[in-house]
Amino acid sequence: MALVNRLARNPSLELELEVCERFAESRAWISRHVLTKQPPGSIILMDRWYPSEAAFRRMVPFAKILQLNIERNVRTPDLHVGVVTAPDISWARAAARPRGLSSTVIHRLEDHVACTKAFEREIADHGWVLCRNEGMIEDATMQVISEIYRVLG
Repeated sequence: MALVNRLARNPSLELELEVCERFAESRAWISRHVLTKQPPGSIILMDRWYPSEAAFRRMVPFAKILQLNIERNVRTPDLHVGVVTAPDISWARAAARPRGLSSTVIHRLEDHVACTKAFEREIADHGWVLCRNEGMIEDATMQVISEIYRVLG
């Protein structure tokens, strides 16, 4: 977290790349030590985990972050689900939390809007599942469940 905080205070390509590399290394560790212990037939479902949403929205290109994962043999999820909330709703929800807007990455609504749009473009470009999170939780849950059944065939 200290590195992420340093990046937030003094943004640079070098620091952001280091954050991305550390995230990829931690995901590689999880791939080796946690995911291998899941029951046979389990579906690995991850929202933003694989692409590391905390870093791609700034200077390091999204493709580079995916490449960092590939180079470290990070397990590719069986189902990519990009959960997205309209930025104004997401911003209001975050502001209403007891800890408020505590992000070390996003400090302005305009940045949040740009990040959300960029993430939606990547979801579309990669053919991942887009799950909107503005409505009823049951609707989003049913969408994810139906996608899991689709993966199961």
